[in-house]
Amino acid sequence: MNQIDEFLRPLIARNGSDLHLVAGQPPRIRIYGALNPLRSEPLGKEEAQELLIPIMSAQMRKDFDEHDSCDFAHSVQDVARFRVNVFRHIGGMGSVMRAIPSQARTLDELKMPAAVRNLCRHTQGLILVTGKTGSGKSTTLAAMIDELNKTLNGHILTIEDPIEFVHERQQCLISQRELGIHTPSFASALHSGLREDPDVILVGEMRDLDTISIAVTAAEMGILVLGTLHTNGAAATVDRIVNSFPANKQNHVRTMLSTSLRGVVSQQLVPRNGGEGLVAALEIMVNTPAVANIIRQGKLDQLETTMQGGRKDGMTTMDSALKSLLDKGTITGEAAYEAAIEKRKFEDVKENNA
Repeated sequence: MNQIDEFLRPLIARNGSDLHLVAGQPPRIRIYGALNPLRSEPLGKEEAQELLIPIMSAQMRKDFDEHDSCDFAHSVQDVARFRVNVFRHIGGMGSVMRAIPSQARTLDELKMPAAVRNLCRHTQGLILVTGKTGSGKSTTLAAMIDELNKTLNGHILTIEDPIEFVHERQQCLISQRELGIHTPSFASALHSGLREDPDVILVGEMRDLDTISIAVTAAEMGILVLGTLHTNGAAATVDRIVNSFPANKQNHVRTMLSTSLRGVVSQQLVPRNGGEGLVAALEIMVNTPAVANIIRQGKLDQLETTMQGGRKDGMTTMDSALKSLLDKGTITGEAAYEAAIEKRKFEDVKENNA
């Protein structure tokens, strides 16, 4: 057992999401969005090294020495897996460790709307799950892969940095690759993956033009591609993809997206009323003919209006999702206001809540 496991066990026991170990600061864990100290005394420079270096492989230590940071996964037997980032800062070494459940939750367990399950019924095209760091994108994608694993008879390839959820074979053959261990980059793994007869490819993060370009091409070729972006909302997601390309190719990319994009799920986690946990607020865009026409013409300012009128197709805007949660009493007016896109719509309920 590693010494660091003694910090990770209370993290799981208290339903925390992240462990923060930073030399010169007390160890902290994030519980329902708030950071709480595990002890009062700060972590010493040598203590931080003694905790972190033993859980790093030789390759990770080499990467850390070369780049002053590295990413990898760490497991505590019978407890959980953790996504780890180790970095160097002014006081020495530091790390943030994100807890990953030992088993992916299902769409039913996450209470995902029917529109998300319907997206999983597509056999080709591009599905994007977006949101800021810590918004639950990986959990949603893992549930979607789990659904595909149960209902599809094919080959699922995941490309991650690092591997988070380990999927066992159900109906599908599963191949999982980790950056730095099994492949040098997302783009390289995608290039290789196109020749490996995949039915589904999960791209852990579409962070550069090469990765985005290959992912869109794969979707055009008849593969179902699931990916993530750190964007806030469906319109911003489409805009981000289009603007990743040179100006002379953007019209062509819009046309490709109008036919290959299946949907965008944009999410954020909002504190639950009463303080016991977080609840996901989902904006969902489904690529209907009306949406495809807007994307093709680049009139993304019209997308929100189209989504508001597309409820029968399962579409909802972020503010509508927050309003629904507020009406059910799941979240407070203040929480809705803080998470809202157009905050003026929630000013009255925030004041009433206060």
